[in-house]
Parts: sequence; structure tokens; C-alpha cells
Amino acid sequence: MLKRTLLQGMKALVQCTWGLPQTILGLALFLRYTKAPHALYRGCIQTQWPRGGGISLGLFFFTADAVHAPSAERRAALAAHEYGHTLQSLLLGPLYLLTIGVISFTWANAPRFKRMRRERGLPYSHCIVERWADRLGGIRDQK
Repeated sequence: MLKRTLLQGMKALVQCTWGLPQTILGLALFLRYTKAPHALYRGCIQTQWPRGGGISLGLFFFTADAVHAPSAERRAALAAHEYGHTLQSLLLGPLYLLTIGVISFTWANAPRFKRMRRERGLPYSHCIVERWADRLGGIRDQK
């Protein structure tokens, strides 16, 4: 128990220094959704926001609420995936937004990639940064 608490404290410290740019953005988004449900998830602050997707910003991550992801299994997978992105943030620090952030945002939102995933039946984890986040979060490869 003490070991886990110390590890979570170290992760928080690193996110608030090495990962400061994304943690500041995450805090701003957290303050925007103060009325949404929040929980601690492996030392990070998870917010279930009223949207269908997720985003990870330093110490904070946001996942779909029960309305937008009715399946508890789906919500758990989203939390694990977004937690994986928090670990990428720990590793990459100030480079996270320019690398993972840009690639992930583009893969999720660009009409070309949405259409490609739909037409080819590609999983979201087909993108290397998303597959890496899944693995870091403990999600096995999707077939």
C-alpha cells in the first residue's frame, strides 16, 4: 500500500513538472467540468464528461459518461486507454502534446481517417500511438 501511494505521488509530481503544459490544460478542462463525476484512477484524476470520446492531459483524463458509453465494459476500456496516454505523457513530458497529442487528435477527428477506419474496418488502435496507449493501459491488441 505504501509503495503504491509513493509511486502515485511520484507520478503526480512528474506530471506537474515534466508534464506541466498538458497538466495545466487538463486542470483547465477539469475546472470546466467540475459538476461531472470524478474519480481517482491509478493516481490520475478521471472525469466522466458528457461526450463520446476521451482525452488525456497530464494528470487528468476525461472519458465518456454512461449516456455516451452505456456499457460499463466500454467505459472501463476507455479509462484504461486514456490512462495509457497519461503514461505516454510521463515518458515524453513537454513533447507529448506535439507528438502524441497531434497524432491522436488527427486520427480521432480527421474525416479522412474516420472514413478509412469505417471503410476498412480498422480498430482505433490501428494508429501506433493509440495501440501504444492501449498496451500501456493494459488493453490487449484488438483483432
